[in-house]
Amino acid sequence: MGKEWTRRMKIRIGTRASALASWQAQWVADQLAIRGGHAEIVPISTAGDRSRTGPIDEIGSQGVFTKEIQAALLDGRIDIAVHSLKDLATEPVPGLCLAAVPERGPIGDVLVFRGGAGGPLDRLPERAAVGTGSPRRKAQLLHSRPDLRVENIRGNVETRLAKLDEGQFDALVLAEAGLRRLELDGRVGAALPTATMLPAVGQGALGIESRADNAAIHELLQAIDDAPSHAAVAAERAMLAALEGGCLAPVAGWGRIERGLLRLQGRVLSLDGARQIEATLDGRLEEPESLGRLVARRLDDEGAAELILAARQP
Repeated sequence: MGKEWTRRMKIRIGTRASALASWQAQWVADQLAIRGGHAEIVPISTAGDRSRTGPIDEIGSQGVFTKEIQAALLDGRIDIAVHSLKDLATEPVPGLCLAAVPERGPIGDVLVFRGGAGGPLDRLPERAAVGTGSPRRKAQLLHSRPDLRVENIRGNVETRLAKLDEGQFDALVLAEAGLRRLELDGRVGAALPTATMLPAVGQGALGIESRADNAAIHELLQAIDDAPSHAAVAAERAMLAALEGGCLAPVAGWGRIERGLLRLQGRVLSLDGARQIEATLDGRLEEPESLGRLVARRLDDEGAAELILAARQP
């Protein structure tokens, strides 16, 4: 792509309107500007943003934070979409593709306390109230601490922190990456180790989606794609797709590069945390989807399908 033509490009970036989503879109816009692109950010309201009270599964199991943005991408109102990759359904949308995954941020979850104080999970008082809207987080918390009262919470990061500070909860579980990106480092409490809390598929990563036939955009986006991060999340997403878990099942996964190999760790739990199964395998960096499917088969051999089906029952 010629530099002069790149400077003339105007890239419309579709995003949710939350503070975190806006930060992520602006970060992508800044990266494209460094490389000669000119970006305009287009905020788009999603079903997940409009319904902030009940459990997320009451408004749908897939794409509640992405469908409207994808529709805008398909009909040409925007040129690329910036997602928190953990929100992006694994089922392909005809005409769209995951064009780039920038270098991944922190993958973990943290406990957040009022005033920034607090300690590790085992120091929480018996029957402490912990807020999360994630079945994955709830199941893993209960696996380690079945005495906890894990209660549903919805809303953006700021809304959740306000509810914590009002005394509605003793602690929250939030993604470290989101807090860091919002410059809320002072609210980062005790890190939850991956042995206790394996992350959501795609957590800490941004997914940049585009129309599959837009070669010029693809070429520009390659400059901010990080191959190791892309491979890691591709393996995680292939595992989740093979398990048919969706974003609301108690499924966790973490792909990373170790000793030149792609390692994928997958975990599936019952909603009450009583059962937990896990599989970890290594594969080639060039074949992440194959590794993801292989880990899914290992988990299925241990009963993952039964746990996921039970989690979907009303």
